[in-house]
Amino acid sequence: MRITHLRRFALSAVLAFALACFGMAQPAGADTPDLSFTVDQPVATPGSTVSLTMTLTNNQSTDVWFVYQSVQPTWMTTQRKDLKYSFVSCTAQGAACTGTGTTGLGVDYEIPLAPGTSRTVTLTYQIAADSGCNGTIAFYSYLYYEYNNGQSTKDGIHNTPETRVACAPTTPATS
Repeated sequence: MRITHLRRFALSAVLAFALACFGMAQPAGADTPDLSFTVDQPVATPGSTVSLTMTLTNNQSTDVWFVYQSVQPTWMTTQRKDLKYSFVSCTAQGAACTGTGTTGLGVDYEIPLAPGTSRTVTLTYQIAADSGCNGTIAFYSYLYYEYNNGQSTKDGIHNTPETRVACAPTTPATS
């Protein structure tokens, strides 16, 4: 009789432990990413402009008190010497940009950034009229920020969408 009671108790204890563990786990919902990107056109031709929009969202439960972000061309982009582009503008809501040309850019965000709020930056780059074709222009962004009064940090590399540079089809000459 005692073995039956012990089995019931053990089974109840295991079930209670499993429910407690699952109850403490964080939900695996589709959270908003810290840094998200959109590009206005994934395929562009020489002479056109492309706008890359970055949105930094504070997903923490406390204010973000320090942010460092840089935007650099990817290694593959730097290897194509025939791809010619340059940054022509940077507009920001709650941020300022530093750097020009094809080198890296820095983004300075206004702080503190309250939980659930966002800052948006739009980088526009021009593809030169004599740029090479059939290559991609892409960037990566390093993001570092401190929150919880500087007691916690988060960082990472984020890849932007690529823009493929395609040459406009030639139109046949009419006679």
